[in-house]
Amino acid sequence: MAEGDQQRTAKVEPLRKALPCPECRRPSTRENYPFCSDRCRNLDLSRWLKGSYAIPVADDESKAEDDGYF
Repeated sequence: MAEGDQQRTAKVEPLRKALPCPECRRPSTRENYPFCSDRCRNLDLSRWLKGSYAIPVADDESKAEDDGYF
């Protein structure tokens, strides 16, 4: 570029909206999205591995059929 030319700068928009970390509510980082750090990401993973997160199921299968879902 010649000295008289102005440099063009592009405004880069983030691909995702910045959300707070689900563990500690600090701003998330691109490297650890949606978490803010490797620590928070590992805390969440350990909860999954221990079975702390679970999808509720109906105790009685016939009751689930009466609800009209199946």
